[in-house]
Amino acid sequence: MTSNGDETTPLITPALPANRADYGSGEDVQKFARDAMSKFVVNNVAGESGRKLPQFIAGLAASGGALAAGTFLGWTAPTDKPLTVQHEYGFPISNEEFSWVGSISNLGAALMCFPIGYMMKMIGRKWSMLAMVLPLVLGWLLIIFAENVGMMMVGRFFLGVGGGAFCVAAPTYTAEIAQPSIRGTLGTFFQLMVTVGILFVYAVGAGVDVQMLSIICGIIPLVFGAIFFFMPESPYYFVEKGRYSEASSSLKWLRGAQYDENAEIEDLKQADAKVKAEAIPMLEAFRQKATIRALIISLGLMFFQQLSGINAVIFYNTDIFASANGGEEMSSASIIVGGIQVVATLVASAVVDKVGRRILLLISDFMMAVSTIMLAVYFQLKQDDPSKVDDLSWLAVLAVCLFIAMFSIGYGPVPWLMVGELFANNVKAFASPIAGVFNWLLAFLVTKIFTNLKDGMGEAGVFWLFSGISLLGTVFVFLVVPETKGKSLNDIQRLLSGEKESTADQGNDEARSDGRDPQVA
Repeated sequence: MTSNGDETTPLITPALPANRADYGSGEDVQKFARDAMSKFVVNNVAGESGRKLPQFIAGLAASGGALAAGTFLGWTAPTDKPLTVQHEYGFPISNEEFSWVGSISNLGAALMCFPIGYMMKMIGRKWSMLAMVLPLVLGWLLIIFAENVGMMMVGRFFLGVGGGAFCVAAPTYTAEIAQPSIRGTLGTFFQLMVTVGILFVYAVGAGVDVQMLSIICGIIPLVFGAIFFFMPESPYYFVEKGRYSEASSSLKWLRGAQYDENAEIEDLKQADAKVKAEAIPMLEAFRQKATIRALIISLGLMFFQQLSGINAVIFYNTDIFASANGGEEMSSASIIVGGIQVVATLVASAVVDKVGRRILLLISDFMMAVSTIMLAVYFQLKQDDPSKVDDLSWLAVLAVCLFIAMFSIGYGPVPWLMVGELFANNVKAFASPIAGVFNWLLAFLVTKIFTNLKDGMGEAGVFWLFSGISLLGTVFVFLVVPETKGKSLNDIQRLLSGEKESTADQGNDEARSDGRDPQVA
């Protein structure tokens, strides 16, 4: 769930006043242009003026929604056995019913991918995210006071509605408030906080019962709301609505009181005008070669991301360890897995702009295939003769840890990052949600049928299936997915359209790879 936060903002010369006579002619006009450009460069080139700390504070505050999303994603792992075997809530929950409890939140998330986009345009990014506190709190209340499986399922659905909305709104907000030099860093906060939320649930769930765990999780969106209420609205939203004085106040909050925001507001105005001028109907957009290729790549990445088995491993890793004869001595295994996920996501954030998207995807998918092959072999041996694996319980744990690490450095964050990069700005509003809906529906499918597949094919069969899909995913990346590292959005659109890059474009790519702005190099 990531945006194209590392995209370099192009330098655009500020327009002269409409009535040039007011500024004289010749040297007067040239002086105005030099002063305007000087002010613009000071504010927008790498090393731009303005304070960075307020932007980090706002970015972290927005990522509190990702923490809330991570808690509902990880909740099923520590609650499976207490609810289905120990009946902590006082009513029976079968494995089939729990598969619905675990998976239905994905349907809620899929449902919100399109509405949240309209909400952000209508009431703004800030208030759209604050509004999602309501379904999150309602969802946790229904789970806390559940008297039957139905209440628990409805609660999980509402959690998906709130969490899924954050997966769209928070990265958008973060990308829009950040200056170019730190936009990539702030863009990694969301995925990182999701993994921190999962780890948090694993750690707390090991020491408290299900109801107390749910109460603690229910407090997180309230804390988020209390903090985020004091953050500014996205300046881009205010510019969209023509509320320029409020955009100015927002930038002053984000960049510091001494920041001269006029040039940046002019830049935002021009960007907004460009998007509106290039807007095209959805059907026309999907006749364009670049859009079709971008959609195929995006949906393909989402397909192989979810069909690798990641949600099955996250939601049911406690069950996997138990099946691997881990027993009570491995009660901390889920916490270890969560910790690995956080560390690997940090590693991915540090290297994705250095080694490139494509190589991370290739390594990630191939090693996930190796991991699931290890799990398949383990469970095959166990199925044939349980005594063969008496001393091999570590193999399943190693395989799961390797799987999580490899997923987190590549197939976790990179598909979402590439969705933000592949689509042109004038089609992104309706193309990106399609990829989001597809991802969440696949997540629902895998989570829901994992138990059924395990019963029908056996544990070994399920992991053989996942390994085969991951190997196919590796081939897909090698043959179909282009490298987008260091390329501007225009470069990527030309690449997808089948056009060759010019020498100038290639030089610009090299400059971006070196961390330089190609227009001021």
